Amino acid sequence: MGEPLPPLLNVPQPVTDLSAVQRGQKIIVHFTLPRLTTEGHVMKQRLEWDLRMGEPGKGEFHLEEWAARAQSPTGGKIEKSSVTYDIPAAPWFGKDVVLNVRVANAKRHSDWAKPVILSVLKPPATPSDVKAENVTDGVRLSWKGSGPSYRVYRKTEADPDFTVAANTEAGEYLDKTTEYGKPVQYILQAIIKTGTGEVESELSKPYTHTPVDLFPPAVPGGLTAVPTPASIELTWDRDTEPDLAGYRIYRAAPGAGFEKIAETVENPSYSDKQVKSGEKYRYQVSAFDKSGNESKRSNEIEVAVP
Repeated sequence: MGEPLPPLLNVPQPVTDLSAVQRGQKIIVHFTLPRLTTEGHVMKQRLEWDLRMGEPGKGEFHLEEWAARAQSPTGGKIEKSSVTYDIPAAPWFGKDVVLNVRVANAKRHSDWAKPVILSVLKPPATPSDVKAENVTDGVRLSWKGSGPSYRVYRKTEADPDFTVAANTEAGEYLDKTTEYGKPVQYILQAIIKTGTGEVESELSKPYTHTPVDLFPPAVPGGLTAVPTPASIELTWDRDTEPDLAGYRIYRAAPGAGFEKIAETVENPSYSDKQVKSGEKYRYQVSAFDKSGNESKRSNEIEVAVP
């Protein structure tokens, strides 16, 4: 049974995840209501919250003095235990603002959370005129904007949501992770760095691009020919492109132009047995990929059949 215990105080734990960010014309505030009391018990009573925001004032910061003069924003939305506010930013342009929150049950309130300080500015313009270009290394994304820096979000059909792909000060981004034929979506955002964090522009509309392979393999090099009485044995350097599909062999018979005589999909070699003794033949080789792109032909080589 044990000795009698003092009654539980049931003081809510303070909020631990208060965050705030300026996005465009809004200050977005988020926090989660605590589940436990300071004694480690599950909170059984309904919680209310007290969110306040205001300028820090001059001199040393005193929390209770600040709280007494701070404003209490309205319009908070709760989903399960997650609370979100969208607060107009315009009244705070050019100012530093302190945000803090505490929660309370029917009898007691928690301590204040760790305060968040936000420098509120006129937001940067949303990036516009987004364009995507197929390049050999992937997709080059470009846009117009006043910066000074940007954040690129990326999503494929396999991704559940957009994730940050890059932070850049340039007005372009090279995505080297794309796959031909698989669409990818991008969202862009301009960012201003401040002493307390960041000011974000509104998010751009999603831009969808499907990469297309327009780039042929490299021209095969090192073409050599070894004549025998019954054939001409051709070899050349192997191409290294991952989407290489094979090679095409071109031949010019005496007094005629070049014609394709064969394709090979494996080794960089070919044995031409359709030749006549005493005749001279010229050869060229090209490479082609799985999308049907064909390289330029190699330098020609001439050889005589013994």
